[in-house]
Amino acid sequence: MSAPGAARPLTLDDIADLRAYEREREEFRRQVIAVKKARRVSIGPVITLTFENRLTMRFQIQEMARAERMVTDEQIQHELDVYNRLLPGPGELSATLFLELTDEASLRRWLPALVGIERSVVLRIGTHDAAGDADAADPSRGVVEVRSRPEEEHATQLTRDEVTSAVHYVRFVLTPEQVDAFATGPVVLAVEHPEYPDGHGGVELGDETRLQLLADLRGE
Repeated sequence: MSAPGAARPLTLDDIADLRAYEREREEFRRQVIAVKKARRVSIGPVITLTFENRLTMRFQIQEMARAERMVTDEQIQHELDVYNRLLPGPGELSATLFLELTDEASLRRWLPALVGIERSVVLRIGTHDAAGDADAADPSRGVVEVRSRPEEEHATQLTRDEVTSAVHYVRFVLTPEQVDAFATGPVVLAVEHPEYPDGHGGVELGDETRLQLLADLRGE
């Protein structure tokens, strides 16, 4: 089942069989890589978020089916059930959060340190007013913050008290007023975790990234 209000779910009709996918795969991969380039945001030395949509989820399922040689409807439907939960609904952004850890030393350092990271990413929308004050109660003034929420179904599998996972699935839920503020920007993506000071200042989203994510928020 997809999340409440989620984008139109992917169905079996959206997934090409293995032979058909091999014929389209090269062009489809190029398309997805180009889209993901704008949807991928790195913050500090080891954290990257990729914002997902229907296209990126279809690619994930096609690649999984190809790698595992899935040929039955039942096998594909299982993957559809898993990944449709990650589709954003109107007023939502859905992202895969990666800890880019490539060696044993990095794993030992960061996985215990970044427990709770799935609740520590924030969108800062707007700018401070002339007085330098932020007014979270009025999205037309100041900077408003929207904090990440772990995807519930996966959180039970990925959340641990003493060590975190290298992959998390998170969601940002915005009010209509916050979506309007997102449209005009600026928007900064930051990590407010005590063990990750490099992320506190955040990264301002470029126009291409912000406009792609705005389409998600508007359910386009």
